[in-house]
Amino acid sequence: MAKSKNNAKKLSYISVPSQIINSISSSSLQSLLDSPKKSSRSTRFLLFTSTIFRIRRTRICFLTLFLVGFLGMLKFGTDTPFSPKPCALTQPHLSTTNDPLMIPHVEFRAQGLESNEKSEKSEFWKQPDGLGYKPCLVFSRDYRRATQGVVNNRRKYLMVVVSGGMNQQRNQIVDAVVIARILGAALVVPILQVNVIWGDESEFGDIFDLEHFKTVLANDVRVVSALPSTHLMTRPVEGSPPLHVTPSWIRGRYLRRLNREGVLLLRGLDSRLSKDLPSDLQKLRCKVAFQALRFAQPVQELGNRIAERMKSKGPYLALHLRMEKDVWVRTGCLPGLSPEFDEIVNKERIQRPELLTARSNMTYHERKMAGLCPLNAVEVTRLLKALGAPKNARIYWAGGQPLGGKEALLPLIQEFPYFYSKEDLALPGELQPFEKKASLMAAIDYIVSEKSDVFMPSHGGNMGHAIQGHRAFAGHKKYITPNKRHMLPYFLNSSLSEEEFNRIIKELHQDSLGQPELRANKVGRDVTKYPIPECAFQGHHGRSENHFLMHIMSSSPLPADISQDSRKGYVLLHGGTLPLLNVLAKSSQIPCDSQAAGPHETSYQH
Repeated sequence: MAKSKNNAKKLSYISVPSQIINSISSSSLQSLLDSPKKSSRSTRFLLFTSTIFRIRRTRICFLTLFLVGFLGMLKFGTDTPFSPKPCALTQPHLSTTNDPLMIPHVEFRAQGLESNEKSEKSEFWKQPDGLGYKPCLVFSRDYRRATQGVVNNRRKYLMVVVSGGMNQQRNQIVDAVVIARILGAALVVPILQVNVIWGDESEFGDIFDLEHFKTVLANDVRVVSALPSTHLMTRPVEGSPPLHVTPSWIRGRYLRRLNREGVLLLRGLDSRLSKDLPSDLQKLRCKVAFQALRFAQPVQELGNRIAERMKSKGPYLALHLRMEKDVWVRTGCLPGLSPEFDEIVNKERIQRPELLTARSNMTYHERKMAGLCPLNAVEVTRLLKALGAPKNARIYWAGGQPLGGKEALLPLIQEFPYFYSKEDLALPGELQPFEKKASLMAAIDYIVSEKSDVFMPSHGGNMGHAIQGHRAFAGHKKYITPNKRHMLPYFLNSSLSEEEFNRIIKELHQDSLGQPELRANKVGRDVTKYPIPECAFQGHHGRSENHFLMHIMSSSPLPADISQDSRKGYVLLHGGTLPLLNVLAKSSQIPCDSQAAGPHETSYQH
């Protein structure tokens, strides 16, 4: 009995995770449960040879897999829209929102690399001739001489409250700095008024890099974070200037009271300061807009990452689409989607007449044909096709959610399937810190749009104007300005063949692709939209006769280093005859010499 107990089979148990059990066959599972038996010599020999064979076969398989993986990495490794970090490769973000206004994520296709080779060769991506213009912000000797008294002043402080969306606030901050310089006052960091439409409570430091702002403007205006204790109990002088005031008006209206009270509070600065200012103040405008107002680091870094993801497969187009409900209401226009959506816009306009900023004495059709309405998706699609945008062009869509949701954008998506927004390109959690903060989301759109190869707005506006000037200052990157007033009649002409339509549209836009354009060609142009000639100069090799003609056209004095001993010849230009200079002598001095410039005066900082 004892012997039988000793010979009794002992049961042993092993623990196997369920994932492994589910992944192996029943025969393999049975082999785990069977107890091992002693093998004969022949059996051991066969087992040995089969093991050797399996090892060799395993090595061959591993080598083959390695080679395939390595070749695949060479082909597709740099072909990702996401960050090169490993986690970005293994966890691509797919939009799963049920919001009908959100455009579903469109994946970057594996064949995108091959198809994009044709896109890169398209004439559509060709950049305009910048004529050698480069940023130039060298201030006059008188301006620099007055700087010490301005920045050392501790008695006068300017406070400003800026309103509107992010780009509208940018414009007002630019003018606030200029007004502070005019008055010789220190500028308290601007107060951002809560937007009534978006409810964004972001402060200056949330959107912009405050320390960078202070540093760049150190030789122009002293920027302080708050009023000093000596002025906290001071009742400020309040004001709201009328439209287009001059520096002399500003001084005459506020300077005496500011000297007496010490604090001036201004509100509503949108378009209050004249666009035609002395050259030094125009340069200061450019310096604030293009150098000092850099976005806060978290915003800038995310914008850069998203731009890199768009760039990862070649050139891309940024579209700023103005198709939100409030845009249709404010412009007095209709989206053209259906009678139901037109009725929604008309009812909102009746209920909130204060939103209508367009000319109320014009019908919708009159506004449309005058080029005062935003382009809808159908019109944007036809315009891009006529201008030669390839079907596989990759498009970044900037802007708010369109009225009508996804259906409003279908004509664009169907024609250009590589269509993305920041929500499509951001990894999980990247946009979370900026949710419900319209100004920060607009800043991300601004960064990605400014870095694009081609930019086109569907309608004018603060963002479009700001990016136009930024791209011009950066070297005249391609910017398409839709010639709406002249092109829309052809959109309605169904008798035109597609070839003829495309030819006409290209001709209408041949001078609207971001080429250098003088601010002074028209009265009232903003230097932050047209930075030539005040904020840019032509490089040493670009100082041609064309450069001097442009000075004549702008009624600006010619540079002092140009000899005017001989003037002969005439050229027909823009319908008029202008004298053509025959320059006999040129100075070797470059007007924007880095040695003559102070800190932050010539460097372009994005």
